Amino acid sequence: MTDRELEILVDFHKDGQRQGPGSDKITEQALKLTEIDLNRSLKVADIGCGSGAQTMILAKMIIGEITAIDLFPEFLEKLDIRALQNKLHKKIKTVACSMDQLPFQEQELDLIWSEGAIYIMGFEKGLKEWRKYLKTGGVLAVSEISWITDNRPNEIQKYWDQAYPEMDSIPNKLSQLKKNGYTPLAHFVLPQACWLDNYYDPIEERLPNIKRKNPKNKDVDAFIIQEQEEIRLYKKYKEYYSYVFYIARKTKAEMN
Repeated sequence: MTDRELEILVDFHKDGQRQGPGSDKITEQALKLTEIDLNRSLKVADIGCGSGAQTMILAKMIIGEITAIDLFPEFLEKLDIRALQNKLHKKIKTVACSMDQLPFQEQELDLIWSEGAIYIMGFEKGLKEWRKYLKTGGVLAVSEISWITDNRPNEIQKYWDQAYPEMDSIPNKLSQLKKNGYTPLAHFVLPQACWLDNYYDPIEERLPNIKRKNPKNKDVDAFIIQEQEEIRLYKKYKEYYSYVFYIARKTKAEMN
């Protein structure tokens, strides 16, 4: 992705309520499945937080401190405004950095959270590199795009093979968790409303605005076509894939 393409992407998505499929209820559900004692003070990292829709829910439900990590300050500025408006700013600290250069000590965190963002590093690489920051018994909760059927049409298989080669089945994702020092606690498939009502429908509503602001910009035109194609394919093939929330505890044995 070129710098210009990245600029367009960030500028467009910073105005979204969410930067990926999800919902407040899904965040609440996943947090309850972590089995973490919410009555004690926790140290939490929300990695790839975007503008922080899920960060707000976490901050309302936990005692302690959340460090919200994103590479793009534009998203964090939106998050800071949200936190102030919701009177949660004392519980949330925003840090602009890459998710492969996190500002934590080993064994520092009780909970690592990441909704729809671990794919940026790659699922397995994220599992390996983030594990050291968790306390023994700490919990990882991530949503990751996954195949939810054993077979799928060639068109959608080819699309995701190119877009995200690590996309895999739920059993294989659970196996990766176990192989990399985690004990799976729970997993569940995000419903279609998380994609359509909370993510794709708002995108379709905003696309005409970016076109009006950039009427003769070929890069913007290409971005719009890309977004529309992703949405078209999801609507056509939504029974074959989704985001899946994976919740797992760090095991005692250290990995090599």
